[in-house]
Amino acid sequence: MGNIILKNIRTFSYHGCLEEESKIGSDYRVDLEIKTDLRKSSVSDSLEDTVDYVFLNRIVVTEMAVRSNLLEHVARRIITRIFKEIPQISRIILAVSKINPPIGGDVEAVTIEMEEYRN
Repeated sequence: MGNIILKNIRTFSYHGCLEEESKIGSDYRVDLEIKTDLRKSSVSDSLEDTVDYVFLNRIVVTEMAVRSNLLEHVARRIITRIFKEIPQISRIILAVSKINPPIGGDVEAVTIEMEEYRN
């Protein structure tokens, strides 16, 4: 087994409960860690024997472009889609961060993190 980790996937998206967030948007950061079997690809040196991290990134960016009120909701969509489209993944840890959130204070980011195992 092994992990593939995509750190600091940056997007500009329109998530949030406030109406102005749907108009002005904000910067986001997504960190994704997946567990999969890397033994075969470590020997074969073939992309077909592993999980393509370009495809993982594309899923994240595509789902981040779909507006949600809550970070939890967009995270659930990302996790659901990854499990559906990439059957060899057994676990996902996903963190979605809103950079400089409009919460009336000097806060660098607010982050939600979810961990899910394939059923």
